[in-house]
Amino acid sequence: MMNKITFTRIAYPILITVLTYLPIVVVVIYSFNESRLSSSWGGFSLKWYRELFRDEDMFEALFNSVVLALSSSMLAAILATAAALGIKNANLPGKRLIERASLLPLIIPEIVLGMVFLAFYSLLGMKFGMMTLILSHTAFCVPYIYTQVSARLEVLDSAPIEAARDLGASGFMAFVTVTLPLLAPAILSGIFLSFAMSFDDVIISVFCTGVSVNTLPIRVYTQLKTGVTPEINAMCTLMLAVTVVCYAAAAWLRTRKPAKH
Repeated sequence: MMNKITFTRIAYPILITVLTYLPIVVVVIYSFNESRLSSSWGGFSLKWYRELFRDEDMFEALFNSVVLALSSSMLAAILATAAALGIKNANLPGKRLIERASLLPLIIPEIVLGMVFLAFYSLLGMKFGMMTLILSHTAFCVPYIYTQVSARLEVLDSAPIEAARDLGASGFMAFVTVTLPLLAPAILSGIFLSFAMSFDDVIISVFCTGVSVNTLPIRVYTQLKTGVTPEINAMCTLMLAVTVVCYAAAAWLRTRKPAKH
């Protein structure tokens, strides 16, 4: 009985891990396949990466995705940091309710958010394009940064801030010289996380983009309708690498403790 329980505890996590990561491993391996057919292995080659770098439309979509992810992450960082500080210092009766409401984009399905954004922009008569994408992704990314900054504020030592104020620093100077450096790891962690989420997003982007703006995930999605090619595998591998780097940087920054003063 004990051996059976031990086997189950070992076999179950292994099975889940294999089912989760095996398709990803297959995509990465076949991005280096010489053959155009995914059903056969024709040998190791960087052919499809070279083809990918010659695709001007793909690089335009990549540029749009990078601009979108950077813009939305930076705007979300400003809004999330201001919100976290404001809610932390505010003395409101519905403070906890406001905090919970700020996390709703994490809970609401993306397809619902996309439809809400679509209806809202249509009601305002806005032209769909990069601006609507940035606004939507910013709203989508704010909770990721807000949770990081709020968690850091909970363990932040207020003594350095109070010391700066006692020495004559204004509220703004105390924030810039003391509070912001202490919050920097949490803010950067949230930025990396939100960049990865924005860079990979398909659903919200489909609802909020215009005919003249194409992001990389949408480009990959539309090409998949005609079949999976090694070029798509190569692009997915590069996107996976960017995502892994962003998540690793976010995880590393989350482990950093506030500096002692």
